[in-house]
Amino acid sequence: MRSRLPSRLSAAALGLLCLSAAPVFAADEFGSDWDDPRTADPPVARPDTRSCTVEVLDTAFADFEWHLGAIAPPAACPGPWSKVVLEMDGQVKGVQFDRLGYLQIGGMTVLSTSTPEPSRDGIGWHVEKDISAYAALLKSPQQVRMYLGNVVNQTYTGVIYVQARVVFYNADRRHPAPDSADAVAPLSNERRDGSDLIGDYTLPANATRWIGEVYATGSGGGCEEFWYFTAPPEANYSCPAQHGPYREVQVLIDGRVAGIAMPYPHIYTGGWSNPFLWYVLPASRAFNIEPIRYDLSPFIGAVNDGRAHEVRFRVANLPDGASGWTLQPNLQAWTDARRAATGGRLLSYELTPLAAESKYSASPDGTFQVDTRGGHRLRASGYVDTSKGREYTTVERIVGNTNLHGWGADENPDGIQGEWNDTQTVTRLGRGLPSVSRQSQRFGVDGSISVQPSGTAQRIVTRMKISDEANILQTPAPGQPALAQIKRNRFEGEAGWNYGVPRPERHATGHSTQRHRSIGTQGCYDHEISQSNGFIATDRYRCGQP
Repeated sequence: MRSRLPSRLSAAALGLLCLSAAPVFAADEFGSDWDDPRTADPPVARPDTRSCTVEVLDTAFADFEWHLGAIAPPAACPGPWSKVVLEMDGQVKGVQFDRLGYLQIGGMTVLSTSTPEPSRDGIGWHVEKDISAYAALLKSPQQVRMYLGNVVNQTYTGVIYVQARVVFYNADRRHPAPDSADAVAPLSNERRDGSDLIGDYTLPANATRWIGEVYATGSGGGCEEFWYFTAPPEANYSCPAQHGPYREVQVLIDGRVAGIAMPYPHIYTGGWSNPFLWYVLPASRAFNIEPIRYDLSPFIGAVNDGRAHEVRFRVANLPDGASGWTLQPNLQAWTDARRAATGGRLLSYELTPLAAESKYSASPDGTFQVDTRGGHRLRASGYVDTSKGREYTTVERIVGNTNLHGWGADENPDGIQGEWNDTQTVTRLGRGLPSVSRQSQRFGVDGSISVQPSGTAQRIVTRMKISDEANILQTPAPGQPALAQIKRNRFEGEAGWNYGVPRPERHATGHSTQRHRSIGTQGCYDHEISQSNGFIATDRYRCGQP
């Protein structure tokens, strides 16, 4: 994915220079090699029960084809499972862009990822993800396939090697199986309507709970990879958008909005014109793109009639005809084993109008600004009649975004201060005590790009602060403990390099720090990593090493 540039220079030419950069060996600059990329994010917690590992993929990506594998539940770990973990290892060397990849099991995406950009000497990296939520899919043999489109030629020499495996952990009395869905499936008959992804879905007639999930990324280059930089047409900015940079990911059932959410502002490892910032410490979620989840339980009574219904996922407020978003959804249902069908009804529904406004202004000093504010609220309530009685579910979701985008002449310098807030509250009544689950998320980006004189050359300098925060509160539900957890994941860094000069004169430098903290009923985790010019300077734990 080519990086958006801060000034009206040739994106293709500068992108090529950026990716083929090989700085000279120097203690205070990037050399031709650097440490393997890593993150301060916590590894997946593993139970101390018997485990079985199934290798599912071992392949090399140098094309745009799906690569195939297979998976079946291992005989020694037939289930139920206390946890199921997907592990992926990658290696690449030479010259290559960052690439997007998707790993599917049974036609359903279980991992969305992007790759680091390599050194000449080569790098390796590791990704792991808890896929216990998809346990129903893993109870029978399934096809595994992965897409990771990659160009390999005389210029871009990096072949990306990937090995993937799934580790199954048996459940026991101390480590019971989690409350995962009884049925998980992608949409059928998928089709596109502009940027929208539409499909058919038949909800099990005896459904008691319903979750929608979508991996949503602005991707593939172009302005929508950097959607938070877009500006109204009157600004004459290089990435115009009729309605400005506000974006929202929605799910619609039979044409009615049933879920709203803020997209995460993903930054891939070639992003913001400066891969030297991301070579060792990628931006948050770059290697493990988290899905957006919607609780659709209030709508069960409207669609559990045994017939297929239209489900649409869309990115709201896009420019007319815009492309560049990848949407990969699935739907998860919990069922009542004692009933062939559960009746139900949607009791109330309120969607406030989307208020998204971008104000453009020009200052006498030759600087420009777009101030964007937007958001709204969705509240739905419904019930389902189960074998254990009537269950009521109320879902309220409030989303909002503020985005201040400023730039100078020729879009140099160029930067944003953006904040995205997303809070979902789910209240359930029936089958025991009432339960309330609340998750508040906040994403923040404060960054700038500038092109500065550096002797006879020009130097790209990128400064960045990223925050990825969440507060989670769950009151005790039947069979479930209380949960309270606070997450603070922050990145800060700066990098610069000279372009348009011979390789020994590029003098690339970069330093960055990531600190991931989490504390609550699930324990304490605090890990900080810093790097300088491609080599780890700090790697420490404050709550004990996991």
